[in-house]
Amino acid sequence: MSGEFDSTYQRAMTDRQGFWADAAEGIDWDRKWDNVLDESNPPFYRWFSGAMLNTCYNAVDRHVENGRADQDALIYDSPMTDQVIKFTYRELRDHVALFAGVLAGEGVTKGDRVVIYMPMIPEAVIAMLACARLGAVHSVVFGGFAANELAVRIDDAKPKVMVSASCGLEPGRVVEYKPLLDGALDLAAHQPKRTIMVQRKEKQCSLGESDLDWNDAMAAAEPHGCVSVAATDPLYILYTSGTTGQPKGVVRDNGGHAVALNWSMGAIYDVKPGDVYWAASDIGWVVGHSYIVYGPLLAGATSIFYEGKPVGTPDAGAFWRVISDHKVTTLFTAPTAFRAIKREDPDGKLVADYDLRHFKALFLAGERSDPDTLSWAEKHLGVPVIDHWWQTETGWSICANCLGIEQLPVKHGSPTKPVPGWELCVLEEGGNEVASGDIGALVAKLPLPPGTLMTLWNADDRFKDAYLKEFPGFYQTADAGYIDEDGYVFVMARTDDIINTAGHRLSTGAMEEVLAAHPDVAECAVIGVSDELKGQVPLGFLVLNTGVNRENGEIVGEVVGMVRENIGPVAFFKTATVVQRLPKTRSGKVLRGTMQKIADSQSYNMPATIDDPVILDEITEVLKSIGYATGNG
Repeated sequence: MSGEFDSTYQRAMTDRQGFWADAAEGIDWDRKWDNVLDESNPPFYRWFSGAMLNTCYNAVDRHVENGRADQDALIYDSPMTDQVIKFTYRELRDHVALFAGVLAGEGVTKGDRVVIYMPMIPEAVIAMLACARLGAVHSVVFGGFAANELAVRIDDAKPKVMVSASCGLEPGRVVEYKPLLDGALDLAAHQPKRTIMVQRKEKQCSLGESDLDWNDAMAAAEPHGCVSVAATDPLYILYTSGTTGQPKGVVRDNGGHAVALNWSMGAIYDVKPGDVYWAASDIGWVVGHSYIVYGPLLAGATSIFYEGKPVGTPDAGAFWRVISDHKVTTLFTAPTAFRAIKREDPDGKLVADYDLRHFKALFLAGERSDPDTLSWAEKHLGVPVIDHWWQTETGWSICANCLGIEQLPVKHGSPTKPVPGWELCVLEEGGNEVASGDIGALVAKLPLPPGTLMTLWNADDRFKDAYLKEFPGFYQTADAGYIDEDGYVFVMARTDDIINTAGHRLSTGAMEEVLAAHPDVAECAVIGVSDELKGQVPLGFLVLNTGVNRENGEIVGEVVGMVRENIGPVAFFKTATVVQRLPKTRSGKVLRGTMQKIADSQSYNMPATIDDPVILDEITEVLKSIGYATGNG
């Protein structure tokens, strides 16, 4: 209906409390709220204060009680193990209640933390929901993350229990988790009471004194009911990259989160109860939390849980096979996945081999969607291809084309308009709003809508410093962009040194800390360079200590290995080069942004504060020698 989006957006702006109170009617409450929005302690705004609920009940039990007991809740599809396992809402409830009993038997109660370090297996979802059932706070760490990264998260969250598995599976190899887990526990000051391990048949592991086998624990457990918690109590902690190398623990609440995600499923994705929804991501990332687990289940949909890749499991038709087999209506994935498919099957020939008649829409997020990839998907799939923009911190869309409200015209390169509940501005460094079409810092006016981050775990001051300090009264997205004359938002670049590799936000600062630890490295820099497949990949620059006479290639190989060991393969750090010096400002700031533009063959202005302009010519020549800066004369 024409104008429906504008009227919905205006209502959310002018009657914020009424708008979200209406949305909250989609959730079952044990006790209704005293205030829709509690503004008594800014900037720590709280949604639905005084209300009581249980997120697991809303995601699972209520559907069993309201006629969806025999509908599929979760479909585990694993080309890695050649398995498809379906869980009805009743079966999922029974598994979750039993594992909640396991956790309760280990002393886990409301507010306790549980770290989940698991591959894409159903037990991971069961563990998350079991925590929510007890009012415990889960913190999922991407399976296979390096031991020291896991240790930092263990020390920050201080879990009572950890849940893990013997291994994860990648095409052609098995990744053993137990050595990584044991390595993390050796490094961590905090020691959890118990680790519960899922033994996978592909590679089992030996269990230690404090380890408990998942199957044995489930066999001895009694089901546990749902524990009512405050809407403002934390549901989970999810760590995201920090520019200092110290990860930030984003805290999500129970009430606002349930309301926002349930509303988003219908309003943004146009998903109805009983539809089959697939977010092709990992539970270690925010997309997995919001749109593999909580969003679809809160809405009474069926969620696909896929352990595989877009290509190579077995081919570039893998996604079409899943859509066809399970009658998927909506797919959400990263542009990286489609670039990989496009590279393997440029003419889209494999699409024709599958029945996609139920497929209605493709959503892309996690990085900027390039027009070529969007056009390719539109051409070969014949459905709306929707770019939308959000972050770990926000938990759901900042900007999107809200198919469930009104489908707006698509502009390639734009995630369309701010979603109802979000008020965006573009500001220059002094905090003044820029003219339409001019690039500046993209910021969101406070208070943020429900479902967004409450704070950072045990770090209220860091929360304020990281997100609220630079532009008082606004949330700083750390993305730069502009808003055009039609109100469409264009997200152009990061404003800090976080790079985006295949949808994963990675800190170049953290990588630089690893490189700098090499005994032969005097100083270093890491930038993100454009990559056709992954969006961005890190590229390292090393300045060696005077007197080092080893082969450069040997040192480069060592630092690549160090990043893999300390951050993990997810960093995709594979290239570094030795340079004589780094370009800097007179105050000593390394000109990473300028280096990145040179590498990507983009035009740039000579920084006014540069110490020695000749260094940029030196950097250009080095970059050319390793295949970058090809467009620079």
